[in-house]
Amino acid sequence: MTGFARAKEDRPTPPEVYNWRVYVSALIISLGVMAYGYDSAFIGTTITQKSFKRDFGLATMTKAEQNAVSSNLTSIYSAGGFFGAFFMFFSLELLGRRATVIISDIVFLIGGVLCTVPTHQLGLIYAGRLLTGLGVGGIAAVCPIYVAEISPPAIRGRLTGFFESSYQIGAVIGFWINYGIVHNVAGTKSVAWRIPMAVQLIPAGLLAIGIPFLRESPLWLLKQGRDTEAISVYSYYRNLPADHHYIAEDVMFVKGQIAHERAVTTGDRPTFAAFLRGAGKEAIMKGMRNRFASVFLMFMWQAWSGAAAINYYSPTIFTSIGLTDTTLWTGVYGLIKAAGSVIFFTFFVDSFGRKIPWIVSSLACAVCQYYLAGYIAVAHPTTTVQHGPSTIAGGKAATAAIMIFGATWSFGANGLPWIISAEIFPSSLRSISGPWAAMSVWLWTYVVTKALPSMYTSMGYGVYIFFASMLVCASIYAWFFIHETKGLRMDQMDELFGFVRPGTDYMAKAVNEGMDMDGTEKYEKNIAARVEQV
Repeated sequence: MTGFARAKEDRPTPPEVYNWRVYVSALIISLGVMAYGYDSAFIGTTITQKSFKRDFGLATMTKAEQNAVSSNLTSIYSAGGFFGAFFMFFSLELLGRRATVIISDIVFLIGGVLCTVPTHQLGLIYAGRLLTGLGVGGIAAVCPIYVAEISPPAIRGRLTGFFESSYQIGAVIGFWINYGIVHNVAGTKSVAWRIPMAVQLIPAGLLAIGIPFLRESPLWLLKQGRDTEAISVYSYYRNLPADHHYIAEDVMFVKGQIAHERAVTTGDRPTFAAFLRGAGKEAIMKGMRNRFASVFLMFMWQAWSGAAAINYYSPTIFTSIGLTDTTLWTGVYGLIKAAGSVIFFTFFVDSFGRKIPWIVSSLACAVCQYYLAGYIAVAHPTTTVQHGPSTIAGGKAATAAIMIFGATWSFGANGLPWIISAEIFPSSLRSISGPWAAMSVWLWTYVVTKALPSMYTSMGYGVYIFFASMLVCASIYAWFFIHETKGLRMDQMDELFGFVRPGTDYMAKAVNEGMDMDGTEKYEKNIAARVEQV
């Protein structure tokens, strides 16, 4: 594991820290996200199967009624995702990260079973879609912060990036399973819809099998005052003895941050409510408000990137240049996105960082969309092959632009918001920051999905000019407002966001003065005195 590129270490780090345990744990946690990606990809094709329409009475419905069922199956899943993320706040705060993963996975598995076993009960499908939505909403809320909290700083981006890689792999699996069924299984057989429904149980089942190998987040344990358990977890994930100085430093950093938060809030324990009660200091409000706003805006830029528009129009462009199996080429596009995500988030995110890849990705994707807008405006591609040599050449270039978009989009705003949102919040707010990020995703996805049909009707090729311009704006936003967080400890994020004065290192000062790690009165008074300087 030591051969991978990583960010600059925050301090001299024993090589044992980069061990298989933390990698395997991050992969296990990310299995739930694979179910999330799979669910986003398979349902559209599955519910159009002849056997599904026959088994659940859609074949006898009017076209409007069929569209209503399809819309309901999508919207109830999205609503489940939104509220699943919201309700997981309570579990994250009271029960911890591991318990939240367990609850989310159980809910998802129940929903997956309800989607698979019915024969004629459409209501069970609705219930199953609601529960799978609730499950993936919880998974999206907990997985990034859970992985970030167990990761060494120098490889945190890579391990948290497993979230996006797993999502893309799940989406590709969903697409290709449907592709294989459409081409090899008669649509009149019930297995044509039952197999895709059942496959969603596989990643969730693997997650359930892997849960016994996971340890609770040490940050959450320290927040609860369970120091001995936290030290044991650090020892396990860092592959070092419990009395090793590196583990003592990890504990010191987190407890120093908690003490600092305790000093600027009211109450004995720093909580979200305590921050609100103690929010008289402008530095406190700025240091938290800008982080929540940043997460909301990052996912806004992600949603308004035009990826959904590319998915919508790519089959038409493929057909116009003579690619008859448009479904196959759509799958190739998905493979490129997945491969790009896996390569970037495995090998490069901790060396290239967050800020510059976002800017490069956004500008490259904008160029691709500007070209697509020009091609559609001039060539007017249709579902028949274009015959002019210049039009064919333009269509091939448009196809290349789509593939380049997929490759460059994979390492930008597609996955980076999840990483950034998982690493920038203090311990007292992480139980709300995860749900906040997931709810932002579901909200903006819903808004864009609802807006796109009207945009296509009224704007034509202008849709791509709009999205390309949004990508340019996203790159400008990234330049001015996205902080580079690679390699930083979580306690160092406060300095970036104005929660403490630049250059102030409470933890280093505590170590230098020989203060203990028990949160003594002397330590807290020292912290409180320095906060008054902010």
